[in-house]
Amino acid sequence: MTSTQARQMRRPVLQAAIDAGARCTKVDPDLFFRADGEPPATWQAQRAVAIRFCHGCPVRTACEELALRDGDGNSRVDDMVRGGRSGYELVALRELQAQRLAAAITADEASGQKWKKLIGLAVELSGEARRMPTRSGGMPHQAELQRRQNQRITKLAAKIAVVRAARRARTGWEVAA
Repeated sequence: MTSTQARQMRRPVLQAAIDAGARCTKVDPDLFFRADGEPPATWQAQRAVAIRFCHGCPVRTACEELALRDGDGNSRVDDMVRGGRSGYELVALRELQAQRLAAAITADEASGQKWKKLIGLAVELSGEARRMPTRSGGMPHQAELQRRQNQRITKLAAKIAVVRAARRARTGWEVAA
């Protein structure tokens, strides 16, 4: 599956979650949008109410992700709330995410050896996990073979975790997105 296919499959999942569990379906949708000609002070108060309302929603993060995917928000006009964020905040967050993703890609390309090491460890782990321990070299107990294999798998998984943590720290992804 390509990353494009994965992104395309994610959107309907997000929309279904929002349709099934969003709190905003029970209120007037105008709460989340600035009316034409509405004074800034009135909109600021309404926006604060909408943001507080969103923060209690069980699907707020899905709504925010969908808003980012849809390109919602405008850097010139504060006129909406979606996923608990104002239009300005959505634009800023989308730009931040784009910068973080670009930095991660650049770091991956710049550190080809580390990327190759990660891929190599993942392939080795996958192969070890699929291998069936068999008796050889005078080993009488299958349980001992399984224990040793589990130790090798644990060591490989720990190495992968170290490499991934270092990559995330270098690219700013140590904070959950």
